[in-house]
Amino acid sequence: MIVVHNIKENMYDRLASGHLTVGIIFLSQTTVGIVGNFVLLYHYMSLYHTERRLRFTRLILMHLTIANSLVILSEGVPQTLAALGLKSFFTTFACKLFLYIQRVGRGLSISSTCLLSVFQTITISPMNSCWKDLKVKAPKYVGFSIFLCWNHYTFINLVFPLYVLYMPSQWSTKNITQEGDLGYCFTIHQEAVTILLYAVLIVVPEVLFSVLMIWASGSMVFLLHRHKQRVQHIHSTNVSPRSSAESRATQSILVLVSTFVSFHSLSSIFHVSVAYTDNPSLWLVNTTVVISVCFPTVCPFFIMSRDYTLPRRCFSWIQNTKSCSVTGDI
Repeated sequence: MIVVHNIKENMYDRLASGHLTVGIIFLSQTTVGIVGNFVLLYHYMSLYHTERRLRFTRLILMHLTIANSLVILSEGVPQTLAALGLKSFFTTFACKLFLYIQRVGRGLSISSTCLLSVFQTITISPMNSCWKDLKVKAPKYVGFSIFLCWNHYTFINLVFPLYVLYMPSQWSTKNITQEGDLGYCFTIHQEAVTILLYAVLIVVPEVLFSVLMIWASGSMVFLLHRHKQRVQHIHSTNVSPRSSAESRATQSILVLVSTFVSFHSLSSIFHVSVAYTDNPSLWLVNTTVVISVCFPTVCPFFIMSRDYTLPRRCFSWIQNTKSCSVTGDI
């Protein structure tokens, strides 16, 4: 009996230690992501305050930063509390609220990234291309496009609380078929129409946005390659600084979009695995959360590394010098 008791104690200790480790990982990832997105958002707001205008790419990136913050807050915070054993904070309303914010943030993230890639493709297209008319009109539609994205995902995601039941994970579920385990709560589809609604309203737009991003990325690669062929016989000192800046910005956006598509695809695979696995393991659920929050956490630091105005603003007080006006890449 003593041996069995000791084995149980060791097992509980290992489980507690594992939960604590996972909680620290979630907490670290959430903290780093929130700080990074807050610094970037503050930077863009400062630019708008001083210059009274924002470049359209930066306006899109600002909304992408807000979307990333929503994803981190709605996934990182509840998962951190759950891993640290603080599940008593979750009620049915809290589950619905976190899931709603998560879906809105995820939708805004993919739509903002898609808008960024398409807008940059139109921007760098030559004036004699088929995009010449849209090239002039595109900046006028950026704000309206962002407004449509916010409206779409804000109101569309209000539909799902009507068809999906969210319950805290500590509640008894003996007589209920668990459809989706989220770590801190789970979802129960009350009607078969839910899957069809989800496919039409959420999955189809995400697929379309993904196709548009891939098309825009391919177009940007083609335009950059053609531009390089045109100037390869020209000495670097004769290349227009504006052209060089546009090329750097395009390359930065290409890397950003590629990173998003990679993490989003991997995250979608894990989310589908969790949704269609009976009693998914804790490892699978935790891995899904970590991957889902990876892009929102990494994104602001990548953008800051490509925007040279931000380091000068942040560290000018250390150097005790006035920051110069520098044009960033993004």
